[in-house]
Amino acid sequence: MKFGPGGGRGRGRGRGHGGPAGEKFARAFAQAAFEGARGKRRARMFRRGELKLLTLHLIAEEPRHGYDLIRQIEELTGGQYAPSPGIVYPTLTLMAEMDLIDEKVDGDGKKIYSITDAGAARLAEEEAHVAEILSRLEGVSKMGEASNGASVRRAMHNLKSAVGIRLGDEEKGSDKILEVAAIIDEAAGRIERLK
Repeated sequence: MKFGPGGGRGRGRGRGHGGPAGEKFARAFAQAAFEGARGKRRARMFRRGELKLLTLHLIAEEPRHGYDLIRQIEELTGGQYAPSPGIVYPTLTLMAEMDLIDEKVDGDGKKIYSITDAGAARLAEEEAHVAEILSRLEGVSKMGEASNGASVRRAMHNLKSAVGIRLGDEEKGSDKILEVAAIIDEAAGRIERLK
């Protein structure tokens, strides 16, 4: 199913961000994303320019690395969608060239992005559109949680991320590593005892 810029099929129809065209897009995406049939095409998560707006919104909340943005978008969809680095990093490069964001290198040698005055002004102009995008992603997340096992998969992903972040800077054999292992063992035991 292919959508034009406004959410309707084809070009030039349904140009509004919300209303019937936006609702039609959200329903069509949800149906395609969760039908699970092999060989069927999935609807696009974002219409043209929406990933850029969402990324700008997230960077406005706080300066972020590229991988933070990928993880945050995945969290917003309840684990149902994560943009690939091949989409996110070129988008960030374009946004920097447009002076919407500023990129610096942090102490670890990684690029971190912050919003510029021009980016903040653009975000203010698109406030209603950003709210519609966030609402749509929340709907995708809720549908995912309602489907079989999605909430467990999301929780497992959160656990994996939390453990990776917590242990990334720890020395081998440190007390923190043992403490994390004990917490995971305790959770596993509680799950085994569920009736």
